[in-house]
Amino acid sequence: MKKLYNILCKIEVGLCGGGFLFLVAFVFLSAILRGFRLSMSWNIDLALFLLAWTAFLGADIAWRSGQLVGIDLFTRKLPKSVQNIIQILIYLIVLIALVVIIIFGLRLAVVDRVRTYQSIPIPFSFVTLSLVTAAFSMVFSTILKIRNCIRKGVFKEGR
Repeated sequence: MKKLYNILCKIEVGLCGGGFLFLVAFVFLSAILRGFRLSMSWNIDLALFLLAWTAFLGADIAWRSGQLVGIDLFTRKLPKSVQNIIQILIYLIVLIALVVIIIFGLRLAVVDRVRTYQSIPIPFSFVTLSLVTAAFSMVFSTILKIRNCIRKGVFKEGR
């Protein structure tokens, strides 16, 4: 199971990096073509599509690797066992929020299935599914974070 998770994480990093490169390329190409008075509106629509996917997949990568901003001003003076319990509670709140995002994101994707971009025949629900996909991946990352906190000995230190 851990091998599969690691493979999926590497695929996610590759997709995010590749999507970002194409995003930059499309925006740069669009700017260059505008200089020659050529307009390719599909470049911008595709760039917006890639922006959504790279932003949300990048958020999961940052969450998984602990690169998001955190404030421990209040908790750093507490005993380690209390810090771990608070951390688990925060992870549980994040987990609940992610499940809500998945549920309502799927509902929105169903509604958005008939809406398409102006210049490319891609349903807008594919953009909405970027949030759902990232949230689903973040659920696994959050569960692993909770498991790691429990393994650190949250309940062992208080004895």
